Amino acid sequence: MIRKLALSALTALTLGSAPALAAGEGGHIEDFAFSFEGPFGTYDRAQLQRGLQVYTEVCSACHGLQYVAFRSLTDETGPGLDPDVMRAYASTMQVEDAATGEYRAAGGPDHFPPSAMETAPDLSLMAKARAGFHGPYGLGINQLLHGMGGAEYIASFLLGFTGEETEQGGAIFYENTAFGGNVSMPPQLEDGLVTYSDGTEATPEQMAQDVAAFLMWSAEPHLTQRKLWGFVGVIFLVLLASLLYLTNKRLWAPIKDAAKHS
Repeated sequence: MIRKLALSALTALTLGSAPALAAGEGGHIEDFAFSFEGPFGTYDRAQLQRGLQVYTEVCSACHGLQYVAFRSLTDETGPGLDPDVMRAYASTMQVEDAATGEYRAAGGPDHFPPSAMETAPDLSLMAKARAGFHGPYGLGINQLLHGMGGAEYIASFLLGFTGEETEQGGAIFYENTAFGGNVSMPPQLEDGLVTYSDGTEATPEQMAQDVAAFLMWSAEPHLTQRKLWGFVGVIFLVLLASLLYLTNKRLWAPIKDAAKHS
């Protein structure tokens, strides 16, 4: 029995270390190296700003970010926009005024508009709603090694179109390797689709990773703080365990000495 368990664990670890992993039935997810991965990973501010640009110019026509406030774009651990730049950016979008029911230019406290199409899902929490990596036999080992893989799923989905099209009921569907089947959304990314202000070359791979990183931030904006407090918690528990051990040893030392000499 012990031998079988050891072999199963070794097989699971071997499968878990593969660079490209399956998600869903037939879905193929690439393992991208994002800066926020790992216990000490943080968001790359420049990448988040590029991802915001990709979302604005490519995704926002259909998909919304209704749970993200414009003022959060100024967060130091996020895109870190200057407040004036943030307000100027927000003013380019229209939101419905809750008091009057009329549309007006958005401000810092407002949230991004919802999706413009009923069939287009909101992207605010998409990176947390998708799991790109699944452990073999449901053990979750891949998630331990690579994280949940929500950002990898988004990037792989954007890059996973094969060019094959299928017509069903008068509608066109597009084959996607990350989804593991056909989807109604056509391919969106192509070379030079956006022009990055920092001079980064806008290849499909670059744009897919940038917008995936931005959507990871929108889903978990306090990731850096959570990791910091998690690290502090581990240090505290180690110190507490050490003190308890030393206290326990000191309390029982006289009793053990008495037992030895009795």
